[in-house]
Amino acid sequence: MPAAMTGGIGSGPRSLDCRSFWKAGASSAPSAPAREFHDALDTGDFDRARVHPKFLHTNATSHKWAFGAIAELLDNAVDEISNGATYVKVDKSINSKDNSPMLVFQDDGGGMDPEGVRKCMSLGFSTKKSKTTIGQYGNGFKTSTMRIGADAIVFTRAIRGSNVTLSVGLLSYTFLRKTVKDDIVVPMLDFQNQDGHIVPLVYGSQGDWDSSLKIILDWSPFSSKEDLLQQFEDIDSHGTKVVIYNLWMNDDGLLELDFDDDDEDILLRDQAKASGGLTKIQKDVIQQHISHRLRFSLRAYTSILYLKKYENFQIILRGKPVEHISVANDLKFKKVVTYKPQVTHDSQVVSVRVDIGFAKEAPVLGIFGMNVYHKNRLIMPFWKVLQEGSSRGRSVVGVLEANFIEPAHDKQDFERTPLFIRLETKLRQIIIDYWKEKCHLIGYQPSNPQLRSQYKADLKDSGGPGPKFQQKSSTDQRIGGHSSNLLPETYDDSAVAGLTANGAGSRLQCFGQAQENSMNPAEEDLVEIGSRGALDPNFIEKLSEENISLFTRREELRQRDTQLKQTIGALEHELEETKRKCSQLSTELQARKSQQQLPYM
Repeated sequence: MPAAMTGGIGSGPRSLDCRSFWKAGASSAPSAPAREFHDALDTGDFDRARVHPKFLHTNATSHKWAFGAIAELLDNAVDEISNGATYVKVDKSINSKDNSPMLVFQDDGGGMDPEGVRKCMSLGFSTKKSKTTIGQYGNGFKTSTMRIGADAIVFTRAIRGSNVTLSVGLLSYTFLRKTVKDDIVVPMLDFQNQDGHIVPLVYGSQGDWDSSLKIILDWSPFSSKEDLLQQFEDIDSHGTKVVIYNLWMNDDGLLELDFDDDDEDILLRDQAKASGGLTKIQKDVIQQHISHRLRFSLRAYTSILYLKKYENFQIILRGKPVEHISVANDLKFKKVVTYKPQVTHDSQVVSVRVDIGFAKEAPVLGIFGMNVYHKNRLIMPFWKVLQEGSSRGRSVVGVLEANFIEPAHDKQDFERTPLFIRLETKLRQIIIDYWKEKCHLIGYQPSNPQLRSQYKADLKDSGGPGPKFQQKSSTDQRIGGHSSNLLPETYDDSAVAGLTANGAGSRLQCFGQAQENSMNPAEEDLVEIGSRGALDPNFIEKLSEENISLFTRREELRQRDTQLKQTIGALEHELEETKRKCSQLSTELQARKSQQQLPYM
């Protein structure tokens, strides 16, 4: 085991011997004394089933991806919108006991009363059965917190009628394993507001309450009851704060979550590997794309996590709101396809809208895939429905909300039911149909042999598609009342093909109509793209240069904007300092004048 894992951050008697998540479940720990088993027989506790603490870890392995676990906690805050939530904050904090980083989630939702927080921290209990709430299994809080770190403490304030309650709950894998428990014990504390004073709320005996307080103070980042109550000071009149500590590490002894490389983001270590590309500039462009960044940037992932932006609700990541991004709005030559799956024989008809188009970087970057949402929540980002090595579907991106199928427990995939398989088959066909119909709009030769011959002849006569098409791709021209990156359902392909012809005229005016009339849906799967669908070399070279230039220019402008903001901030600070000095000098000058006038009075 690397030295970094046995010492340093979070090491000591109050942390696990193994801090690597995927190894923690396999690490050995002493078993409970056999005497405890006989004590259970004597007290009658043997009549109930027990859940061993190792189940917390086993249960959390359903999250293969740490960001998937974080998304679960964001979903809990989103579900609180109906109870008045307007934000969820995600930020880093420091454990005062060992100076290690902690991950904090805080919302201003309805909060949980003592009964609610106990249900939250129990296994498999859920009251979320509405059509709008995202959570449904009653397992998300436990799996997500235990996937991010070994321990979590919850602070929640709720108002139920005239009663104001404050509750604290500790879910500590470290405590359970270090104290050799053979059952999951979750110490809880409750308080209530009586005439403006916070007093303990005891449901059992005072001894039980005091025992829970001692466990929480011994195994949490907080050292006194006053420290615990202080955590409620920045919680509004109602809301919840979740603090996750003893965060998991990778095999090199480094935290999985990287808080240091970007002060406005949380990065996932070991995920930001370089993508393939022809040049370093192209690799840089690919690495800036949302489909790549979402794998390691929490800000990028949360920007597309929800299909529709929630009104009056913000995700605030490390002090800065996350800007919502709509993948569908960034598509060019967009088309809307309606899919009506047959859910059951006696069910009502379900209609699914599929937005499909080319990525705005097409065809330079081969970014493609379907973004599938469920109840507004992203489940499968840039899902590769077609094989990655095929030229068919290159740069085709789609967006749909599939509420008629159920997601897996980690909400990163769907259950592999016959309904899902039919959806996959349908999406594959939609992509292929779109590609055959529109691929020439980004410089590929048409799939239909007859139209391909006509297209080559037109390009030869017109001198190639380069200059006109490049102007079309890099500007926001208006065509027939629509933005050039949007293809309406009644869009006539001849309008775009005419742009690429540079005077080809009447032959290309009927190109789109001829393509539509000659394509036989039954024969579309027999068309082989291969080398016959290759891009025109001159066109791709020119368009690549222009796209790379635009991306480079964009990054330069972003850097310049950041520098200007910093300069403005520095100048404003300098101005305030100057004003302060002037005020001091004016006061001193006035005082001296007063002193000089005193002898003459």
